[in-house]
Amino acid sequence: MSDELIRVENLNKNFPRSRGRVLKALGGVSVSIGKGETLGLVGESGCGKTTLGRCMVKLHKPDGGKIFFKGKDIWTMDKKEALDYRKMVQIVYQDPYASLDPLMVISDSIAEGLDIHGLVSKENRYEKVYELLEMVGLTREHANRFPHEFSGGQRQRIGIARALALDPELVICDEPISALDVSIQAQVVNLLMRLQNEKGLSYLFITHDLAMVKQISNRIAVMYLGAIMELAPSDTLYREHMHPYTRALLSAIPIPDPKVERERKRILLEGDVPSPINLGAECKFSKRCPYATDVCLDRAPELEEVAPGHFVACHNKAQLR
Repeated sequence: MSDELIRVENLNKNFPRSRGRVLKALGGVSVSIGKGETLGLVGESGCGKTTLGRCMVKLHKPDGGKIFFKGKDIWTMDKKEALDYRKMVQIVYQDPYASLDPLMVISDSIAEGLDIHGLVSKENRYEKVYELLEMVGLTREHANRFPHEFSGGQRQRIGIARALALDPELVICDEPISALDVSIQAQVVNLLMRLQNEKGLSYLFITHDLAMVKQISNRIAVMYLGAIMELAPSDTLYREHMHPYTRALLSAIPIPDPKVERERKRILLEGDVPSPINLGAECKFSKRCPYATDVCLDRAPELEEVAPGHFVACHNKAQLR
């Protein structure tokens, strides 16, 4: 793998609820992202994907564990280091309209970070904005329009331009295509890949679209109820996946061949996703897993390496090879 840029170690994040209950959004998550790498993060809604991304950009403070950026704990940084970190790590939000101020023209939205960090002079401000707009496929004529005057795909391009304004090294892409039309999704993914090649960016690409994440990711982590179930290089995960949950997810991807699609067997999970409130010590997937045994109901498995770069959290992984 390329040189490590950011590393998350045993991260825990809880959200208090009424009557003393606790929603466990993250339960001991450990991942890393290398320089110039894209880590895809997939899983069902509510599994903790967005919470992990928001912890990495310091929008949430974790209840346990650490995050290291270039070897430095982001929660022990001094004021100057923390300010630099804010520039180095940016986020593209899921809803491109909700993330833009409806009362600001987009030139001001894009330049807001530049103004806060004092990165450009007043004379060069608009030239920088024009450069960023052209970088994402828009024109300088768009600069003085308001968010409601753009399509969803154009607004997401504006969000990407705003994230790139500070010349970051890591961009958290929080489901950046899920709110877009299918015809526009590929355009945005291709834009992100082009910008990565041009600027050497690293991405955490959060999504529930398993077909799309393979296209953009070097490695993929599969999450379920706040824990990593499987982590592997992209091709390995699709070809040699081992965790029962990964198998079920991949079996749901449509295949553009009617004959193959009719004949293949889908894995249908029984039961509902357990509540993330006051989870027990058992494997989080045990209630829906067709291979669950007594040990699965007793304690959660560790994420262990089964092949170079391929990690699986399953007590019965030997039988699932």
